[in-house]
Amino acid sequence: MRIAVDVMGGDHGCGVVIEGAKRALQADKKITTLYLVGNRAEIHAALPHRGFRDHRVRVVHASEVLTMDDKPAVALRKKKDCSIARAVELVNDGKADAVVSVGNTGGIFAASTFKLGRIPGIDRGGIATVIPRPEGEFVLLDSGANIECKPIHLAHYAVMGSIYSREILGCKNPRVGILSVGTEDTKGNELTLEAFKLCKLLEVNFIGNIEGYDLFKNRVDVAICDGFTGNIVLKTCEGLAGSIFAMLKRELGSNPQRQFGALLVRNAFRAIKRRMDPEVYGGAPLLGFNGAVLKAHGSARERAITNAIRVSTETVQHQVNQTIAREIARANERLAAAEPGAKSAPPEN
Repeated sequence: MRIAVDVMGGDHGCGVVIEGAKRALQADKKITTLYLVGNRAEIHAALPHRGFRDHRVRVVHASEVLTMDDKPAVALRKKKDCSIARAVELVNDGKADAVVSVGNTGGIFAASTFKLGRIPGIDRGGIATVIPRPEGEFVLLDSGANIECKPIHLAHYAVMGSIYSREILGCKNPRVGILSVGTEDTKGNELTLEAFKLCKLLEVNFIGNIEGYDLFKNRVDVAICDGFTGNIVLKTCEGLAGSIFAMLKRELGSNPQRQFGALLVRNAFRAIKRRMDPEVYGGAPLLGFNGAVLKAHGSARERAITNAIRVSTETVQHQVNQTIAREIARANERLAAAEPGAKSAPPEN
């Protein structure tokens, strides 16, 4: 189990990422090698400060950093020695099994596309975000990688999201739905209507169209959509959660009676906050590439990095990419056979 961690590009400096990596190594003895990729001088300065000594650590120098202001595709050509590129190259070269990055989302997606390539049969990779709800969680795919999608992309998201939900989140038979403006088969735009037809042909537990309020009603385990819609949903959920907690805090502290009531229920509020904490999931996996890739939030703290590495190891252990490759190949065969004018398979002897 070999993990590459891009320690540059986060909001809190490489020391926070290194501390998270330290905790991950302490918790998981199955990790045989952990690469810390970034500026060598900064990494070596942070290691003793964090009390980080482990024979499994390897430092890989990268002289450049892809910033949040850089345009990913252009910057990757100009900054060939950036930490994101070097970390992804370790996976491409077979030296690492998975990569974790806190850097530029577009950068890690572009590096994965150019350097790892997509799994055969997949036209577009996607970002899968795990979002908590009152009962369990659901996977939102795509949550921002591809602004414009074709119906076949959503069909592939259905397959990949179902596999991730099953293998990593433990959902035995994930329910897959297309995020649309109505639950009826005839509702939606050209993209969702055509994707609906394709998803009905797949070997997934497809329940049809879902609406926004279905996401938190335990009706679906995988919600698929284009990246434009998915990113709006994700950012709205994040903003709403923060606003609700801010309003509760203000109202519960507005007078002595409410303050006393808040003391009585504070453990319940803490439990809810823990359930809604994105650091539990570490980050968002990039699905559809020839390698396990996980994007942690730029503002990720130590706990989030630790969990991101944990999820990456689970992705490798459960052979998520190998399963995606097999099931995507089977899905494409079914879809091709269903096309008008498709030749029927010759009878078996």
